[in-house]
Amino acid sequence: MSDVQGQQHPLSTYFWVWGGLFVLSVLSYLVDISPFEGLLKWSLITLFMLLKAALIVAIFMHMIWERMSIALTILVPTGVLLFLMLLMAIEGDYISASRLAFFSQ
Repeated sequence: MSDVQGQQHPLSTYFWVWGGLFVLSVLSYLVDISPFEGLLKWSLITLFMLLKAALIVAIFMHMIWERMSIALTILVPTGVLLFLMLLMAIEGDYISASRLAFFSQ
């Protein structure tokens, strides 16, 4: 018999997370079948995807109960990478537009 006790969470916490994930998934599906097009559609789908990922990381990976230093060790590099990906997408769009303008002459 072990004296080590694991961290116990109330079952209701998992039901709330499951419900939240279900609602976010339904909203993502509704955006997918809606008449939205272009940037709005993909922004909403990406937003719901990031919210689901944040909920999973916060509860199932126990980040919400960790010290701030541990949470920032994981969240800050992820945020920096997302920012750099945004900059690369903007630059790629600029390069694409420049090439189309230059080579279409």
